[in-house]
Amino acid sequence: MDAKDILGLPKVSLPVQLEKKSRPQKDSQRKPDGISREVYALTGGVAPLMPSIDVNQLKKRPQTENEKITWEWLSFTNSARKDDLKLYHWVRVVNGTPPTGDYSFAKYNKSVDVIKYTDEEYEKHLTDPTWTREETDQLFDLCERFDLRFVVIADRFPTSRSVEELKNRYYSVSRAILIARAPSPADVSGHPLVKEPYNISQEIERKRALSMVLSQTKQQERKDAEILTEAKKIMESRMAAKAAQDAELAVTSNTNPEDIEKTTAPVETASPSNIQANSSVAPLMSMADNAAAAAASLRTLRVYLRTYALDQMVQAASSSAGLRTIKRVEQFLQELKVNLKPKVPTKAVCAEHLELRKEILTLLNLQKLLQHKEEGSSYREGSYTETPDTPKRGIDQDRTFVPDSVSFGAISTERVGKKDHKRKGPGREAPSSPAQSNKRPRKLKATDS
Repeated sequence: MDAKDILGLPKVSLPVQLEKKSRPQKDSQRKPDGISREVYALTGGVAPLMPSIDVNQLKKRPQTENEKITWEWLSFTNSARKDDLKLYHWVRVVNGTPPTGDYSFAKYNKSVDVIKYTDEEYEKHLTDPTWTREETDQLFDLCERFDLRFVVIADRFPTSRSVEELKNRYYSVSRAILIARAPSPADVSGHPLVKEPYNISQEIERKRALSMVLSQTKQQERKDAEILTEAKKIMESRMAAKAAQDAELAVTSNTNPEDIEKTTAPVETASPSNIQANSSVAPLMSMADNAAAAAASLRTLRVYLRTYALDQMVQAASSSAGLRTIKRVEQFLQELKVNLKPKVPTKAVCAEHLELRKEILTLLNLQKLLQHKEEGSSYREGSYTETPDTPKRGIDQDRTFVPDSVSFGAISTERVGKKDHKRKGPGREAPSSPAQSNKRPRKLKATDS
């Protein structure tokens, strides 16, 4: 039994007409020329990333119809040689016409222009007690022949001369001739032989050090590596200790010298002269601390301009002074005809300039201190001469006690007298209570207040 039997439907299936959906027609794309069918199927008609060019569309090399190319065994000469030697090689010949011109590799022949000198120039500028005229002529001939290959020249030289001696003689003679022929030394100052003269001692030391390095064994190389590592560790530890020391110095330099003086110095009598003297001495004491702090901060930079270092040291030396003092220092420098900033800031010049500024600042502070001392002494003398009969009042001077006849505290003498009069009078009343009868007047002392 199925669903048709339950619903009472015939089991014969009825024909059902299905509507066919029309599929959209694909646009037929023609495969471009020059691309294979497999590659075009992989791309799916998408434009390629790189433009594809058909080989047939490239420009073909023009060919002449009547061109005949042959190879022939021909002779040639080299312009770099002076003996007119003839050699042979294969040459490409077009239409029976061999190529003309110089040998193609002759352009790579480079020669050194060795300076020539005359007899007069040699006698005037090139005489040397360790070299003769014949040795110098032979040296320059070999230099021109072997293009300054001094190892070959030393091997061919007739006398026993080292390579360094040959180099020193050649370059010294060339340099002397260049300077002698020039109208002025400034015209040849940029020439390499004049600008960087040959140093024979440095060359000998360099070769000696190089030979020592090349002759070391593996054991010595390992030992040197260990020494370098130990030296690196020592340098790192010293740098760390130095940085910590600089930090402590910076902290201590920031403290005020006046506060330290207050805690350590005994208490003195306050007077205008003492206050002014302390304020004048404080810049002198803090000047060295500020300079040390500036030097420590510069050491942390490792690399800095000397003009920047000079500015920092000047600011550190003048930090404890006011604007008026700094202006007076600059006026003092102008009076001495000294520039505020050195034109040639070498190490020695900067040190002398900074020392001069410190001395001027010290002089101004001492002048100010002397002026304060003179003002204080004149003030004391004037105060004593104006009132000679007035005694000096000190802190511990005795003071006579005068009792007050009006009142002591809250009880007056008039009130005490009235109470006594009432008690002694004939018509006084009896006390109302025992407490009032036993009450006696308190004796007054001068110490009550």
